[in-house]
Amino acid sequence: QVQFVESGGGLVQPGGSLRLSCAASGSIFKANVMGWYRQAPGKQRQLVASISMTITNYADSVKGRFTISRDNAKNTIYLQMNSLKPEDTAVYYCNAVPPNTSWGQGTQVTVSS
Repeated sequence: QVQFVESGGGLVQPGGSLRLSCAASGSIFKANVMGWYRQAPGKQRQLVASISMTITNYADSVKGRFTISRDNAKNTIYLQMNSLKPEDTAVYYCNAVPPNTSWGQGTQVTVSS
């Protein structure tokens, strides 16, 4: 069974930083482009960053502020989030791109003063 375990969220002031981590099942991690998604209250889940073995892509709303990376030896992806804004508040999930039907519990990020 595919599993994702996200961590690293929390409450941060505007302009602050957080680093999210996601440990994924080996089979799906090695075979796929991986991504970070987020879902804000009342909104659809959206892809904010993705990474293949060599290429990264970002949604316009986070470009220049977020950095996605992966550690293939640990089956883990990361999301470094800088210059956080209140509109970044959401539950953040990792998954393959396109996503597997199984999702982790996510990690809450709240940006507020």
